[in-house]
Amino acid sequence: MHRVLITGGAGFIGSHLCRRFLDEGSEVICMDNLLTGRLQNIEDLVGHERFVFIKHDVTNYIHVPGPVDAVLHFASPASPADFERLPIQILKVGALGTHKALGLAKDKRARFLLASTSECYGDPEINPQPESYWGNVNPIGIRGVYDEAKRFAEAMTMAYQRYHGIETRIVRIFNTYGPGMRIDDGRVIPNFFRQALKGEDLSVFGDGSQTRSINFVTDLVEGIYRLLNSDYALPVNIGNPIEMTVMEIAERILRITGSQSKIAYHGLPPDDPKVRRPDITIAREKLAWQPAVSPDEGLERTLPYFQAEVQRTRVD
Repeated sequence: MHRVLITGGAGFIGSHLCRRFLDEGSEVICMDNLLTGRLQNIEDLVGHERFVFIKHDVTNYIHVPGPVDAVLHFASPASPADFERLPIQILKVGALGTHKALGLAKDKRARFLLASTSECYGDPEINPQPESYWGNVNPIGIRGVYDEAKRFAEAMTMAYQRYHGIETRIVRIFNTYGPGMRIDDGRVIPNFFRQALKGEDLSVFGDGSQTRSINFVTDLVEGIYRLLNSDYALPVNIGNPIEMTVMEIAERILRITGSQSKIAYHGLPPDDPKVRRPDITIAREKLAWQPAVSPDEGLERTLPYFQAEVQRTRVD
């Protein structure tokens, strides 16, 4: 992949992908409107001879001069805090943004990879979730703007594959964490790190028995890279099948931060998934991929980043 376009490239996952493709020798075009992406995520890349940043809203027509070998569509607000704050933007980037990105891939005869999500499974009635499971999604709930945007994006991606014959890949991403996340992201791990490091009570919704499977960002990037370079065209789960309760995650973060914070319980948000665990059989068989970083190691590697972020926000 000599020349790669990454939409949402200044976001958490997108910025890690930019670095990976630069490390592989590719030229990287990073496109982001900075709605939730941040320039600080890519500031170390500015000036790199094979890196270009373009500020652009991908719900509008995308023009990139010259050849493009791959389009990775990662543009979208993705945290629960965004579902109420940016619902229309989420729906637009899932529909119009995917359409524009697919149009560019068609025009350039580039391979297209869609960042989809485990949210396609909604509040699942089976556990773990295989790619063959169609999900249990409330289309009119608060979370529905994200869930249905991604489900629609998957349908459009498959339509372009079948009708226009472009090469497409779909990754269903499970709870990913690591350096580069927004401290106000609203997801479990940023919330717990921020609260623990500030000495605040950790906000646990429900009784904390709901489960998540947390995957360190370098493992996700490796899975995405292998998927893009594979010949497998159907959706693939990329996540860590080690399932933990939200309370277990809170306890681990309290332990590694040394915080004396307490647990504060709050009501469970509507449609919040009770379980979340990927079946990664396809990833193992088709991509020879499985996570290499344990939850404890990943959280330890993430701690210095959030320590710096908390300090930075105090200074700001």
